[in-house]
Amino acid sequence: MEIQTWFITGSSRGFGRSLAVAALEAGDQVVATARRPEQLADLVERFGDKVLPVALDVTDSAAAAAALDAARDRFGRVDVVVNNAGYANVAPVETAPEDDFRRQFETNFWGVYNVSKAALPLLKAQGGGIVVQFSSIGGRVGGSAGLGSYQAAKFAIDGLTRVLATETAPFGIRYLVVEPSGFATDWAGASMDIQEVPAEYQPTVGAFTDLVRASRSAGDPDRAAGILVRVVKRDHLPAHLLLGANAAQMALDHSRQQTAEAGTWQAVSVSADFGEEYPVELPADAE
Repeated sequence: MEIQTWFITGSSRGFGRSLAVAALEAGDQVVATARRPEQLADLVERFGDKVLPVALDVTDSAAAAAALDAARDRFGRVDVVVNNAGYANVAPVETAPEDDFRRQFETNFWGVYNVSKAALPLLKAQGGGIVVQFSSIGGRVGGSAGLGSYQAAKFAIDGLTRVLATETAPFGIRYLVVEPSGFATDWAGASMDIQEVPAEYQPTVGAFTDLVRASRSAGDPDRAAGILVRVVKRDHLPAHLLLGANAAQMALDHSRQQTAEAGTWQAVSVSADFGEEYPVELPADAE
């Protein structure tokens, strides 16, 4: 099987680290990026010149372009671009400091935008490639109290990626949105700042905070990384890949609920067009 070159953001820990190791163990080459590339020294020691550590703050668009140039200069091409870098802090939307809300969105959405946009000229010039966008099951289902900025960014990533997939299809660029449920990474550990929750938000944001603190994630990031390495070597990719039993069940439940609601309100929806019957009865106002 042909050797692939990966470009992975947030490679110092979590999914990014597991994915870098899995790709390297599969015989591929990896450009591993991190804010502090010295944290990647063990990868270089273990895998030698098959890994290129690069400093990258994904919120810096010029740095994203420079990192991809370095990848091309070292390995000649980039086959798989993985937008993994991201983090979440917990607070009610009403009381979350605006600067923190914006900083999270800057990394979780604009970082993905910066790297994706910087990668397009390279992928077009070489005749294609794969872009893997890390979202979460929350980016499909939403509604996790306290994660307003994080989940808004994940929804936005999915919307951006759907547009990119349409715009760049003629260039041979393919996309995969990854939607994990809870995994044993540092996402809910030192990376997460849980801010003060006012009393009136204890039943919602407070309950979520307690769940995060008490839960033991079922997902194995090394297994997930191994799955991804196998998936991207296929000729045909799923548009979205759910990872974890909770992610799969939540997605199925959400889809059924959406379908049922659309069917219940279909006659009302159709009545908004010229030439259709109007007005029509609203559905029964029952819970």
